[in-house]
Amino acid sequence: MKRRNKVSAEFSMSSLTDIIFLLLIFFMLTSSMVQINIELPESDSKTVAPTDMTVMLLENGSVTFNGKKAKMSSLKSSVQKEVRKQSNKENATVTIVAEQNVHWTKIHEVMKIAASLGLKAIIATQPRK
Repeated sequence: MKRRNKVSAEFSMSSLTDIIFLLLIFFMLTSSMVQINIELPESDSKTVAPTDMTVMLLENGSVTFNGKKAKMSSLKSSVQKEVRKQSNKENATVTIVAEQNVHWTKIHEVMKIAASLGLKAIIATQPRK
């Protein structure tokens, strides 16, 4: 009598799920530690607006779009790409986070970009002290 040995072609997923869970925890913890502290202009407004897209203008002239460095010249194309990804395109909003001493012409440029794409633009402020 001949004995048949069957080779099992199975893969254990338990170790892979452990690794993915640990990576998830790592990225959740490290992303919450990253904070940007800038001085925003003060306002009496109490309205909380949605933040679909965020453009940050710093006093030193640097620009970030949704947390990634950007150039003012390529900002319009970046916003267009992001709008295409959105499911709620007609209510898309660009939030402008500008430091207190950023010149108003830079803010106006971002507002013109939003207006040319048919988007709402709001300026983030902090409450008066």
